[in-house]
Parts: sequence; C-alpha cells; structure tokens
Amino acid sequence: QVQLVESGGGLVQAGGSLRLSCAASGRIWSINAMGWYRQAPGKQRELVAAIRTGGSPNYADSAKGRFTLSRDNAKNTVSLQMNSLKPEDTAVYFCNADINTGWGSPTSVFWGQGTQVTVSS
Repeated sequence: QVQLVESGGGLVQAGGSLRLSCAASGRIWSINAMGWYRQAPGKQRELVAAIRTGGSPNYADSAKGRFTLSRDNAKNTVSLQMNSLKPEDTAVYFCNADINTGWGSPTSVFWGQGTQVTVSS
C-alpha cells in the first residue's frame, strides 16, 4: 500500500556526519507530515525531527544545532543531515510519515524498516 524506503546510515566516528534519506511510495493521496525517530538499545523510540506540510521542522533538543531536516514535497522524500555526531546518537533510525491514502481517508502512520547509525568514540 505505502512503503517508506530508507537509505544512508552506517558507522562513523564521533564528530563525523551522515545523511539519511527516506522516500515514500505507493498509494499516497497526501502526506501530512514526515520525519525521523530513533531507538537506542533498551530505550523507547523518540522523535528526532519532523515537519508538517507547510510548516517548519521540529527538532528534539538533542538534535538542535546539529541535525537538519529537509523535505521534498514533489518527490515525497525527507532527509536528515546529521553533523557533529556523538556516540549517544547511536540508534536505529526510523522514517515516519502521516499519510492519507485516498480522498476522505483518515490519516495513517507509516514506518520505514529502520537504518542503523553507529557513532564510535
């Protein structure tokens, strides 16, 4: 129905940078919001950054000043540029989108499969 395909991630040293990208495809009428969450081992999934259509990005305090979220509405993509990475940024990062799949349909939440980001000290 709807797929979120993530790319990017990997292993980087502290202070380095990574870029995550996510593309939504399938039965999409409209996308209300897109963003990224992360989940570290033993911790709950948490918001990293998200943006609603027509709005400005919303960042977690831990991401402010280091991460930049960008969205291409025409391509249904969202990217997260992560700079000055820290070991505590190590987690599985999940793309998230609130999507209407048809006229009059309620918004549904979709998730990507997750991509590992590991920051070594």
